[in-house]
Amino acid sequence: MPQQRQKILILYLSNSALDSPVKGWTLYDGTGREAHTTGDGDRAPYASGLDALLDGWRVIQFPQLIPPYPGLEYATSFQMNEFIFEKLEMIDD
Repeated sequence: MPQQRQKILILYLSNSALDSPVKGWTLYDGTGREAHTTGDGDRAPYASGLDALLDGWRVIQFPQLIPPYPGLEYATSFQMNEFIFEKLEMIDD
């Protein structure tokens, strides 16, 4: 009997708008059909978050809009503008 499995796509966009360009990404495949790791490709799977939506991915988390603390605008920290998408796919047992 077929079961649903979740695929997760994390896109780091250039700004907080879904139609802004992708600058980083990670993909996790809960179906077991593909094995990915961070940085395993030269090209982003989509040009923007909007392109992922148009391909059937669903946004499950938007980034928090946190202004930089004064004086730390150029400090290394976590990636801003992280959007998390999911897609449910059917698999056979």
